[in-house]
Amino acid sequence: MPSISAVKLAAVCCFVAAPCLWAQAAAKVAVPPAARQIAAATTALPAELRGGAAVLGYSPENKLVSLRAGQNDMICLAQPVADTSFHSACYHKAMEPFMARGRELRAQGVKGAQVDTVRFAEVKSGKLAMPTQATMLYQIFGGKFDPASGKVTGGEWLFVTYIPGATPATTGLSAKPSDTGPWIMFPGTPKAHIMFSAKM
Repeated sequence: MPSISAVKLAAVCCFVAAPCLWAQAAAKVAVPPAARQIAAATTALPAELRGGAAVLGYSPENKLVSLRAGQNDMICLAQPVADTSFHSACYHKAMEPFMARGRELRAQGVKGAQVDTVRFAEVKSGKLAMPTQATMLYQIFGGKFDPASGKVTGGEWLFVTYIPGATPATTGLSAKPSDTGPWIMFPGTPKAHIMFSAKM
């Protein structure tokens, strides 16, 4: 049996591209200043990548906007305003077409597995570009962000390497969830990726 932790990490990984789900619920919640959103959003990255990452966050009107242009290859998403559980997510810019399309579809009312049904079909047709190299996603979920120190305490870390189309046969990895070793999620699909837990 996979551990609860591994299953939870896998579930969280799948929702990184869906901040619009919370936008309507957050209409009456105060939006944090851009500087605070940027500091919190970039915490999942290695320290040397944080200063140059592009950041998508929320305007005073609670609309998803660019808070900071990027100077390296990483993009971070600020936590949705109505989400009370801390979450930092940053990914390589080569994944942005796929991530942005997910946000667009969800904003249009497309739900659940249908989002990937549409995206996978668009990848297959050539309409949606995917990276040809391995790319990273860094996440922290849970815990508490301290604006003064810029650090998160008590959260869980998740590291993901996207390799579109990868399978157990092409990577030598198991598709069985684990929190003690790497494993491959969604094998054989455009969003196939290797999952790494910080507990490893």
